[in-house]
Amino acid sequence: MALYPQPQRATTARSHGRGYPWLFLWLLIGIGGRLSLAQSVDPVALVREAEEAIKGKTSHAVLEMKVVTPDYRRTRKLEAWWKGNEKALIVTLEPPREAGNRTLKRGSELWMYLQETETTIKIPPSMMLQSWMGSDFTYDDLVRESNLVRDYQIRLVGTDTLDGVPCYVLELVPRPEAPVVWGKLRYWIRQTDRLPARIAYYSEQGQQVRTLSFYDVRRMGGRHLPTRWVMRNDREPGRFTEIRLLEAEFDLPIPEEIFSFRALEQGP
Repeated sequence: MALYPQPQRATTARSHGRGYPWLFLWLLIGIGGRLSLAQSVDPVALVREAEEAIKGKTSHAVLEMKVVTPDYRRTRKLEAWWKGNEKALIVTLEPPREAGNRTLKRGSELWMYLQETETTIKIPPSMMLQSWMGSDFTYDDLVRESNLVRDYQIRLVGTDTLDGVPCYVLELVPRPEAPVVWGKLRYWIRQTDRLPARIAYYSEQGQQVRTLSFYDVRRMGGRHLPTRWVMRNDREPGRFTEIRLLEAEFDLPIPEEIFSFRALEQGP
């Protein structure tokens, strides 16, 4: 039988007394760090800067588009002119059997000219989610060419590292009145140069449908930008579309005639 009470409980209380302030301080640092990040980064400006980096006010590019499925591979060479998010003309250069096919975008409307049959087709709203030229991009991608800042509510949700590069992670939820087809987007933007790194697309049911990843950042057309874009179909393993920029120039004068129906049917 002990003559004196053992001091174990008092010791434990003192150790907890020492631990709690440190735990509280650690929590404050963690919360403060997240608040500091959110306060120092404007998510809307981030998205605007990332989109501008790869589009410019106007652009002209020659690119290669490769469609890969478990059953076949197809490669096309394309030439494209863009004016902001509003106008575009895309011309097929190769393969020879498809050369001369053209796609014209004017606002929210889209037309296609088929060289073989010499016919012009307006793409109806019911076809907007169908594949464009057999790729993993849709007609809606071309029409929307998203004004993300206008159509989505944007917030910073964290950070991540992709291919060794630290990135901001943003969540984009459609505004109630926005004419968009996705339930939400997750957008990774590189912290080092504000270039896009990845975009994940989710259905209205919250399922990840596809992922667009950006690679091979280098100087082209007077600016640094990702020169290889890969759209993966998350519902069909082994299927993806890869776009490689071969040439690009930005912020150059483009005549309005390029975006006319004459250019669509006769060539630019």
